[in-house]
Amino acid sequence: MNDLLYITGAGVSAESGIPTFRGADGFWTVGSINYTPQEMATRNMYENNPGEFLLWYFKRFISLKNIKPNKTHYWLSDKRLITQNIDGLDRKAGNKNYIAIHGSIDKLVIFDDQEVIQKPIDAKWDEIDSECLNDDLKLKKALLEKFKIPIKNSEYTPEKGVSYKPLVLLFDEIYTENFRFNESLSWMENCSKMIFMGTSFSVNITNIALEIAIEKNIPIEIVDPDPIEIQYPNIEYHKMNASEYCNK
Repeated sequence: MNDLLYITGAGVSAESGIPTFRGADGFWTVGSINYTPQEMATRNMYENNPGEFLLWYFKRFISLKNIKPNKTHYWLSDKRLITQNIDGLDRKAGNKNYIAIHGSIDKLVIFDDQEVIQKPIDAKWDEIDSECLNDDLKLKKALLEKFKIPIKNSEYTPEKGVSYKPLVLLFDEIYTENFRFNESLSWMENCSKMIFMGTSFSVNITNIALEIAIEKNIPIEIVDPDPIEIQYPNIEYHKMNASEYCNK
């Protein structure tokens, strides 16, 4: 196989109006009243405070559900693509076989050990009664019921094999086959070039990709208005946003 491989981050979806995760109004900057985003987006939070966890992710879904793909998503729709984004915009743009390496906020799996292979199902966010939307206490209760979180010892506690969990990779989780990890490694190892678009190189998957590229001397392109400098001779920088690159 000798294909170009595109690896995208939050900068690509920013042009659809989604804040970049680490920007001033991004998901990893804006947490909840009591917790930071790094505390919220964890398996530990899901297991020990599922109401707060589901409420936070519900509000992420509400902010994303009506957002449309932009020109870059459509341009990438027939290309080999690994995205870090959980917004599902590449699927909406028509890409049939991209890898959402961090999952998708509009999909669920049954809660279980991380290595257990799951078949994703559509999320339950849209099934929440609209009367709950302006009352966080009612909204939490509705979410806990919809995600089948039972009460144990007077506390809501997810149950393996029963409860639902959003199909998103959390900070304290590992890449597994639920995120098509081995397939993504194969795509990296067998590509003719890697093109990184709109990523800050602050997550594990981009570091893994860089290590593979350097080991195999695979050419790299970086598309970003303010790209990170990487010590690697076989690299080309495009100081522009993704849509400008698509117009080249």
